[in-house]
Amino acid sequence: MKTHILVVDDDAHIRELLRFLFSKEGYTVYEAGDGEQASQILNAEQIHLAVVDVMMPLKNGLDLCSEIREHYDIPVILLTAKGELEDKEKGFQSGTDDYMVKPFEPKELLFRARALLRRYQLVSSEVITLNHTIINRKSYEVTVGDESLLLPLKEFQLLAQLASHPGRIFTREQLIQMLWGTDYEGDNRTIDVHIKRLRERFYEISQDFVITTVRGIGYKLEVNEG
Repeated sequence: MKTHILVVDDDAHIRELLRFLFSKEGYTVYEAGDGEQASQILNAEQIHLAVVDVMMPLKNGLDLCSEIREHYDIPVILLTAKGELEDKEKGFQSGTDDYMVKPFEPKELLFRARALLRRYQLVSSEVITLNHTIINRKSYEVTVGDESLLLPLKEFQLLAQLASHPGRIFTREQLIQMLWGTDYEGDNRTIDVHIKRLRERFYEISQDFVITTVRGIGYKLEVNEG
């Protein structure tokens, strides 16, 4: 089955460029000139990755990204002419997996798209493998080599969520909603406490991954090369 990529941009030249780029690599490309048209395509077709411009008529890219994150489990790359930290923060808060500033290098976009598609293949698996660290979402067990760990439930869920999307930045607010629910009334700094505990647990027993703080935004898990 071919991989389906949705390109959403109100600039026809950008759509043409990306259609040529992805089609040449064997991907099936769907195009939308605005957020509303993109929503219709997402509802009608099986899309595996979306490349979305931020500034668009009818429904902007940030709103579309939030909609995708709520209803679909696919990676998103935002394209924008704005490269300020505040703009990037808004992008990651809306749920994007990656962010590229125009003008961009087409080959770099292709590399990033490939990487995201590989990462998302982990999501459908009950077992996540990070070199010698194995996370079993069915048994709620983590093993590092021959050592087995039973983590508190929220710590396990937090680790599994980050590990399911290596390299993706999650804001504290997103993690709170995913793990504690929208009705949670506590401080979202509870995420910091759980991250600290996870780092302490794995510091001496595993060098397979690192949980990185992204200043002003949130956290991401990165897999070390084996």
